[in-house]
Amino acid sequence: MKNILYSGKVRDIYAHEDSNKLYIKTSDRLSSFDKHICNLENKGKILTLICAFMFTKTKHIISNHYISHINNILVVKKCIPAKIEFVVRGYITGNTKTSLWTHYNNGVRNYCGIQFPDNLKKNQKLAEPVITPTTKDIEDIPISKEEIMNRNYMTQNECDFVYEKAMELFKYGQKIADNAGFILVDTKYEFGKDENNNIILIDEIHTCDSSRYWIKKTYENRFRNDIEPEKLDKDTIRDWVKSQCNPYTDDIPDIPEDLKKRTIESYRYFYESISKNNN
Repeated sequence: MKNILYSGKVRDIYAHEDSNKLYIKTSDRLSSFDKHICNLENKGKILTLICAFMFTKTKHIISNHYISHINNILVVKKCIPAKIEFVVRGYITGNTKTSLWTHYNNGVRNYCGIQFPDNLKKNQKLAEPVITPTTKDIEDIPISKEEIMNRNYMTQNECDFVYEKAMELFKYGQKIADNAGFILVDTKYEFGKDENNNIILIDEIHTCDSSRYWIKKTYENRFRNDIEPEKLDKDTIRDWVKSQCNPYTDDIPDIPEDLKKRTIESYRYFYESISKNNN
């Protein structure tokens, strides 16, 4: 891998010897609040294992770009990515400026064209999962389904198809998580078109970076007592950062080593649990 085509916050994309394929290298970098936060040792390798597992488990729902992997590198089909990412949420939560809870707590009741009722609490389960898309620009901008079509990001047929598949993927992901004793809280999906103009799933799927996961057995009691859920994702580090500074305007302090260790161990525990309980 010599010719780098794109370097992102976490992933780097390289040209493949076959012009119809790409290499995606997942680094150990952890990103949040629109900036690099820290590195977590072996995070890239664990995320790649989760992706490979989840892409394989969900290919009956929609085709995806995954071909193979080694260490922290995916070999994938080359696709033309859509300029929208689709966030599916089963709970109202979050601590970033794009999170549903942040908007709701600031008084917003209509978000991405969806009307939310009053008196919801942070970390509450929604009556039904919802899809809240965002644009993939320099800054993620919430957008409704109607706006996606009106701005010609997708046709109505394409949009309907993606919405249907995103919801199917989410519900199947919830089942996989539930089998291992976890709750898939929310996640994001990205889609692209392959060489035959078919829409397929790309990027990553159901990882601890792109999703929120909570421990199922303690959720209800903690929610009733206004205690944050036990988490298996990068929110553990996000929460600490927000307790120390304004992450959007201040310099990020060094992340404590014990917190980094606990976080990467939770990623490893998650992968081992889902692969063991979803044969």
